[in-house]
Parts: sequence; C-alpha cells; structure tokens
Amino acid sequence: MLFWRKQIITIPYDRDTNGPWCVGDVNICIEPLETPLQSSLSESAASGVPDAAVLAPPFAGVSFDALTALDVSAIKVWRLKTGLFLGFLALGVLIWDILNAFQAERLVPFGAASLVAIVVAVALSFWIPPLRHRYWGYALRDEELLLVRGIFNRVHTIVPLRRIQHLDISQDIFEREFDLAKLIVHTAGTRSSDVILPGLHQDVAEALRDEMKQFITDQAL
Repeated sequence: MLFWRKQIITIPYDRDTNGPWCVGDVNICIEPLETPLQSSLSESAASGVPDAAVLAPPFAGVSFDALTALDVSAIKVWRLKTGLFLGFLALGVLIWDILNAFQAERLVPFGAASLVAIVVAVALSFWIPPLRHRYWGYALRDEELLLVRGIFNRVHTIVPLRRIQHLDISQDIFEREFDLAKLIVHTAGTRSSDVILPGLHQDVAEALRDEMKQFITDQAL
C-alpha cells in the first residue's frame, strides 16, 4: 500500500500445548489463557462439585411445587374474562352466519361455523384458566422477587428488590367481587419496567407490598 503497510506474521500454534510458545527472533510469546468456562470446570473438578451444578442457571430445578401458587379464585375471574372475550367472537361468527344464510354458494352449512365457535369458546373458557393457574407461581426471596409462568412457553422473571421504584395494587370490576388484586412492581429502566403479579388475594397483595416496601426503606437507610 502507498501510505500504510501492514505486515502479518503467521505463527503455527498447537492448541493442545499447555505451556507458552515463544518466537525468539520477534520476542513474541503466546500463552494459552483459561476461559471462564474452563476455569469453572477446573474449580468444580478440584472441589468435587459436578459440572452441572456449576453450569446450571439460577432458576434450574425451580418447580411450581416449590413456589407460592396464586389464589384459586383467580380461575373464576379468568374464566369470566375469557368467556366474555370468546363469547363476543362467537357472537360475531353467529351474526356473519345469519347474514350469509341465504347465499347460494356457501362454503359451510348454515350454523356449522357458529356451532364450532361456541364449542371452542366454551372449551377454552373452562380449559385454559385452570392450566394458567397451575403454571403460575412466585417466591419472595431475601433480595429478589421470582415469577415463573407459562403453559407452553415457560418464563422466569427475577426482579431485584433494590431496583424497585414504587408498588401499586390494582383491582378491576371482576377482581373486586372475589377480593383479588394485582401487584404492579415498577422497576428502574425503560424496557419492560413494569412487572405484574396477578391473582393475589387482596390481603396477600398488601402484605407483599409492605414487605418489599420495608426492604426498600431499609436499603435507603
């Protein structure tokens, strides 16, 4: 090149070599560095701890039986909400079915689409809420709040208590009838900064709020 020249030196190096490999003329030495993964495995081998314990994620082995379940009344509230939503969809299908009842070219017989929509709405209203309740749990630890949820896609959420900005307790018209509430945790950050813990009895939600508030107060002192 005219203004800038770059010289590349290729040095053969055996990865299996344990010690440093030096080139005397250029005064270059290469010494293999231990990666964090290799370091972890070496420490585990020296201490007798299995590698799986070192590589395990923080939520490995967390089962719903070890977590606190939501209030069982949440199933009734979710059934009402799911039933209303799917009921409106089924009603729309029924209206479409009636408006197209006298068309000469119909893809499906009259009433078939409405019947399928009603059956699906009823089935999902009774089937999804119990499963959702079964696979929803939480645990308030010393310095964090753990939320685990998901029927098909399991989601683990860890909220450090020191990052909490403020706490809210919310109730809609259905939750008030069953003394349920949602605990809304506002954390520092702009992305997904609100964490919602639904399906709590109102007394439990207030107790959790007060306990986390006490932790925040103690950290500030």
